[in-house]
Amino acid sequence: MDNGKMTFIHLADVHLGASPDGRAAWSKSRRDEIWDTFRETIADAREAGADLVLISGDLFHRPPGEEELREVNYLFSTLPSARVALIAGNHDHIGPGSAWENFQWNRNVAFLSSAECECVRFPEIHTEVYGFSYHQSEITSPLYDGLSPARGNGCRILLAHGGDAMHIPLSARTFAHSGFSYVALGHIHHPQALIPDRAVYAGALSPIDCADEGPHGYVLGTWEHGKVRTTFVPKAKREYVRITLPVTPEDTTYSLRDRLEKEMEKKGWQHIYRVTLTGTRDPQIQFDTDRLAEYGMVLAVDDETLPDLDIEGLREKYRGGLIGSYIDSFGKDPASPVERRALSLGLEALLRAQGR
Repeated sequence: MDNGKMTFIHLADVHLGASPDGRAAWSKSRRDEIWDTFRETIADAREAGADLVLISGDLFHRPPGEEELREVNYLFSTLPSARVALIAGNHDHIGPGSAWENFQWNRNVAFLSSAECECVRFPEIHTEVYGFSYHQSEITSPLYDGLSPARGNGCRILLAHGGDAMHIPLSARTFAHSGFSYVALGHIHHPQALIPDRAVYAGALSPIDCADEGPHGYVLGTWEHGKVRTTFVPKAKREYVRITLPVTPEDTTYSLRDRLEKEMEKKGWQHIYRVTLTGTRDPQIQFDTDRLAEYGMVLAVDDETLPDLDIEGLREKYRGGLIGSYIDSFGKDPASPVERRALSLGLEALLRAQGR
């Protein structure tokens, strides 16, 4: 900090201890990777000469034990001049007998542990940080409504965790006239700004499940002359990426595998993929999606293809019979995609039952 300028790093939803992707072969390494990314982010704060590190809840995937707290406390001790302010979120809430309660933090760490809003002051950097921690996994009341800082000068920051019906509902309107210089938000995993440079979700530091698509990282912010400017810094080692492969009746499992390999090579082998097959396939072929999922870090392959059938030809061929009546039950031209899909898959099943 110098000449009225303060630099901070804002992160959230680190979920230390999580092992994403369930039984996938890489799940354990992902658990270690989340810790490594957090450690490297603390190193970034040190190298950037940040004055303040803000952690907006869910540092841990579940209420932490003593050993986990000691590990993060050591990492905070590697910051020679930065202060750290953090709250507990819904995943790592403070329960009865929690290791949070009596833990002795380093002198540079301020844990806002109360269930009611409290304030910690850092006069040497002209900054006040407000916030409160979760003491249960769900809070349905809009507790941030009406919160405002004490009167005065300097940078006033609110640590806030929530944004859905079960976890402190809030919106841009909640903070539009609150008086905070910056609201450091957590809980929503996709980085986004409710109010540009004023109320910002850092997003999950690393993606935790397949819904967390896109880049993940932290927010680098500067307060100067009474205004905050922020930049998103990508930090996660990988992303969840969706690939859609259009299919034709000429395709086979191996032709799709070759195309998938090229797509993954283009986008990056480090990412975790969810693959969707669309289009039409030869009715005689059922793709081996397990074989496709063996290649690279593929979490799932969803086959949404339809058999390439001559509906009108089959209508005429089987008129008056079970298959013809089934086709007629959908009308001349099924309007919705759901109806067209039901017609094609049902018809395919009936033809197979007849040995076709």
